[in-house]
Amino acid sequence: MKVSKLAENIIGSEIIKLAGEVNEKIKQGEKIYNLTIGDFNPHEFPIPVELKEAIIEAYNANQTNYPAADGMLELRVAVSNLLKQRGNLDYRADEILIAGGARPIIYSIFRALVDADDTVIFAVPSWNNNHYTYLNGAKPVIIEATPGQNFMPLAKDIKPHISKATLLALCSPQNPTGTVFTKEGLEEICDMIIEENKRRDPSQKPVYLMYDQIYWALTFGDIKHYDPVTLRPEMKNYTVFVDGISKSLAATGVRVGWSMGPKFIIDKMKAILTHVGAWAPKAEQLASAKYLSDLKTYDAFIVEQKERIDKRLQGFYKGFQELKTAGYKVNAITPQAAIYLTVQFSLHGQKTADGKTLATTSDITKYLLDEAKLAIVPFSAFGASADSSWYRLSVGTCKIEDVSGVISNLKSALSKLS
Repeated sequence: MKVSKLAENIIGSEIIKLAGEVNEKIKQGEKIYNLTIGDFNPHEFPIPVELKEAIIEAYNANQTNYPAADGMLELRVAVSNLLKQRGNLDYRADEILIAGGARPIIYSIFRALVDADDTVIFAVPSWNNNHYTYLNGAKPVIIEATPGQNFMPLAKDIKPHISKATLLALCSPQNPTGTVFTKEGLEEICDMIIEENKRRDPSQKPVYLMYDQIYWALTFGDIKHYDPVTLRPEMKNYTVFVDGISKSLAATGVRVGWSMGPKFIIDKMKAILTHVGAWAPKAEQLASAKYLSDLKTYDAFIVEQKERIDKRLQGFYKGFQELKTAGYKVNAITPQAAIYLTVQFSLHGQKTADGKTLATTSDITKYLLDEAKLAIVPFSAFGASADSSWYRLSVGTCKIEDVSGVISNLKSALSKLS
């Protein structure tokens, strides 16, 4: 039996595959610390009470028919105000598109801007850019970012490829690293894009920037989120954003995302999604509009949300530094944003108690799962090289008391290696 070439060769989510293996162990009664999925445990991180009540209220009012194709006007107006008041971004309601989370937004950006055989530049580790590039039949140019730059790409690494690119895909705060662009780093990338587009013939497509800022509300300490349009207003002509409430409000299952960008691109994305039907449900849209219209309540929730996430991230970071100081071959990058901690296990070549050699990253991942009962995602699942020793640890599903349990298990498992 044959299917399309696209379907034949598409790769499923590596993270979901790993999570399936973890869930099988849990079903068998094992106590596993599952820190793989970029999601929230709703018992630890519930959505705002006011948002939940507004969703119920909307369903009770029978708001169950089709929403507007580009999103309910009430929500687009509320998002416009949120962006202006909290993000310093000025986008009218008709420059905003609502969809069922970030995925259809990203899909429609690729479909609206990228033709088959066009070049897409993205850094690794990063989330799913490889898959969206494949779905478009585009040519990927992959930049492998380094720990020395907190795994954020640099303009100098992108520049050799920019002349042939149609789309540059960036994310900050970054999934999977939980790190952000510096002001200077993002300015250099913006200047490079502006310079390249001035060089191009008007008959050519410009190089566009897809800027995924879905985690922008979740920065910690003195860390600031920067966006290309605020830094370089000229970038407004070339930038299409990915945004929504999935992460900031722990509302991954509510499925309300949005994009903002040049109106002629937003209109094309709207047309594409009209045929896909990837709308956010009407009741959830109206409830989100009501909730986001009260920025005082929104601000209070974000403050509490950040405190609870940061407490977990800092707990894990401190634990990893203590293990490192004790001589174990681990490390972690100081948490900056999102719900992720970048951690390292430099265990290649070490031997287990029964004499087996941890030759590959897969061996290390399995050892951590079997011996430490810890499930985390290697950066190779995000496109980094197969022998990378770095991992994403996600804290959205863990209880605060899990932190000490994980560190204790790790210490025990690492002490068995030689």
